[in-house]
Amino acid sequence: MFLLVCLALATGTSYAQTAETAAQAAVPAPKRQLQALRITETIKLDGQLDEPIWQQAPIATDFIQNRPNPGPHEKHPTEVRVLYDDANLYVGAIMHDVSQDSIMRELSARDDIGNSDFFGVFLDTYHDQLNGYSFIVSTGGVQVDSRYSPAGGEDGNWNAVWDSRTAMRGTDWICEIRIPYSAIRFSKATEQVWGLNFMRQRKRDNQAFFWNEVKPAVDGFVNQWGELRGLRDITPPLRLSLTPYVSSYVNHYPYQEQGTRNTSTSFNGGADVKWGINESFTLDATLVPDFGQVQSDNQVLNLSPFEVQFQENRQFFTEGTELFNKGNLFYSRRVGATPIGFDNVSSQLRQGEPGLDGQRRPGEAVVSNPGVTRLLNATKVSGRTKNGLGIGVFNALSNDVYATVRDSVDGSRREVLTQPFSNYSIMVLDQSLKNNSYVSLINTNVTRWGSTYDANVTGGLFRFANKKNSYAVDGRVVYSRRRGNVFGSEEQIDDQDGYKYQIGVSKISGNFTWGLNHGIESDKYNPNDLGILFGNNNISQGLYASYNKYKPFWKVNNLNTFFNLNHSLLYKPTRYQDANVSAGFNTTFTKSFMTVGANFDANPVTHDYYEPRQYPLGDYYVRVPVNANLGGFISSDYRKKLALDVNAGVRWYDTDDRLERARPRRMGYGWNISPRYRVSNQLNFRYSLDWNLRQNQVGYVNGGLDTSLPDDAEFRKNYATDVLLGRRRVLTVTNTLSGAYTFNNRMSLTIRTRHYTSTVSYADFARLGKNGQETLVDYRRNRDNTFNAFNVDAVYSWWFAPGSQVSIVWKNASSSFLEANEATPLYFDNLNNTINTPHNNNVSIKVLYYLDYLMIKRKLAS
Repeated sequence: MFLLVCLALATGTSYAQTAETAAQAAVPAPKRQLQALRITETIKLDGQLDEPIWQQAPIATDFIQNRPNPGPHEKHPTEVRVLYDDANLYVGAIMHDVSQDSIMRELSARDDIGNSDFFGVFLDTYHDQLNGYSFIVSTGGVQVDSRYSPAGGEDGNWNAVWDSRTAMRGTDWICEIRIPYSAIRFSKATEQVWGLNFMRQRKRDNQAFFWNEVKPAVDGFVNQWGELRGLRDITPPLRLSLTPYVSSYVNHYPYQEQGTRNTSTSFNGGADVKWGINESFTLDATLVPDFGQVQSDNQVLNLSPFEVQFQENRQFFTEGTELFNKGNLFYSRRVGATPIGFDNVSSQLRQGEPGLDGQRRPGEAVVSNPGVTRLLNATKVSGRTKNGLGIGVFNALSNDVYATVRDSVDGSRREVLTQPFSNYSIMVLDQSLKNNSYVSLINTNVTRWGSTYDANVTGGLFRFANKKNSYAVDGRVVYSRRRGNVFGSEEQIDDQDGYKYQIGVSKISGNFTWGLNHGIESDKYNPNDLGILFGNNNISQGLYASYNKYKPFWKVNNLNTFFNLNHSLLYKPTRYQDANVSAGFNTTFTKSFMTVGANFDANPVTHDYYEPRQYPLGDYYVRVPVNANLGGFISSDYRKKLALDVNAGVRWYDTDDRLERARPRRMGYGWNISPRYRVSNQLNFRYSLDWNLRQNQVGYVNGGLDTSLPDDAEFRKNYATDVLLGRRRVLTVTNTLSGAYTFNNRMSLTIRTRHYTSTVSYADFARLGKNGQETLVDYRRNRDNTFNAFNVDAVYSWWFAPGSQVSIVWKNASSSFLEANEATPLYFDNLNNTINTPHNNNVSIKVLYYLDYLMIKRKLAS
């Protein structure tokens, strides 16, 4: 019903779009062409375009609006010219406007446009209509670059070394860009045709324009670009660069222990190497990498049966990895992750025991247990041939990792191996086909030295679209193989062979799109050594549909709606798991540019086979009653100095009266408020408050059972294999405050502070038997707990030359886990506890210097 109301609003007779107009909106626009002009004279990059040669180049103009109203031609003209020589491509653009006051120009850090106008150039150098580059410059001169591919969509983590200048002139603003051929890849053909597009944003009116029209109803982006012609006799250069680094760290933690220093220092050095093997392929290597300055992870209290997936912040693993992300088989945080034996050190300690004199003789204690694996090096080779074959090879090596333990009697120390020397590798073959289609083969492998196990995953993917790019079929088949013993044990790995497959068919273009999919993940499928999977042993099928209006109607700019229907079974044994129906919409109002949206989902009774943590799956499950969720959000206009994002939702559950006394109704509530304030074009602040309450939630008691404690031993004695469940109240509050001051387009200072607290309060307990049977039990151990985490990340960054950077970082971190009577549900008590908990402070400075072979060669020649 919810979706039908949205569709009725979108297709009302007053605003109905004819079938002919809708069909035309799904047909790509004709491809425009622009001739590039070869030059021999020198271009001074100053944002003036005052060299006479600029006036001789053909002009690209008459841009077409993409948002908020697709189709109209621009009223304030944009003029773009393209020049080239033996080493660079030059793009000069003049953006006409009403007045300088109409041109918004907030300064921000690199790769962040902010509240600003911008101009961008897009290049598809192999003209395969699938893969491309973008180089974007804001009015303040801030650079943003990205890569585009079917696998990764827009990859904003890719960074290239290029140069640009901007200037204001009367009522216009000017952008001048120099893209060295070493920053891109292209073929050796004598005469070349590249895909080309230009984009302009006029932030004052929230308008975006493209030179070659990009229609929202057409599937794909790169396939809607025009053509750059006239490129002759350009040769891919030797792409060779070295970026050495030096870094120094000072770390302070108040151990306050005799013989342990509170302050430690370290000095590091290494380098990144980039080598263009040929015109198509590039080798990237990092030697003795240092990732100590990356943003801190958002630590949380994890009550789920699955691991927490953290964001990748290490640049080497975020930049240019679109090929390796094919099929979602690579979770880069596995490389250099927590050692596989990190949690098993305590089981290898000599325990305390009574001596001959009757006195207890203490055992061993852990002195240090590194939580990360230090990489020796990492290398990736990637590229695409002129025939559209993408090839990617990734390899990384990590050294042995040891924990140090100390004998409490004589003070002697020994080392316990927690991670053996390991090799991580990925191989990808990705063939681009016509009509935005592809076939791919991916293999990931982890080899560990010593007596443990190795892992290998191989997957095949495909996507075939019809000539009109209106329908597509896609699918994948993946096989996982693990061989060897559990680390630190003689027990063999029990999930040696597994598989996954998925098949789908969909309508991909037009206002109305839909898709059907079906898939299976076997009970032994496990890609987690180099990938991430939260739960296997599934049979799933789904239907989705979406109706979108891209042109303004009534009082709104657009309308986006969705509808999903999903159902899943346990694969082995084949049993019902869950079903779900959801729908929602969002739209932006024309005058205020306020975006609003709402969503709804409903779930019949669910059988959660993962929550009991009993394997193999099938005998035990937690029954979740019928439930439904209603949520919505409001986002105000970011052009204003003060903008606000608000979202909220409530989940309602049916009563659960299966026990001898009915449980109170489960409920879930959550809301987030996030204001942002732009003090000036250089200074801004953002704040986010997230509040979430789950009332009367029933789940596995976090921490499990400890049979050395009386209550736990009694439960295990009486109920040998059953699971202890608890009815609990979970309150989670997260405060995040960040600020940024941008001195200029090459220098910035940012600070981010986050405080997270989550409190679990148990009301009663039940034992879970087979087939979802629950019985209340008299279990009296206090299992309440509170987790607090606090982080400060302050970063000063100065790009003092293209590709070269100085960064100074201060990190402050603390966390605490309180149990039983120490746990508190009061927020300010938790905040006070966080403040008084010992904090780790780390200050570091890192200097990168970019050395380009061609630049050095030219300087030596002159």
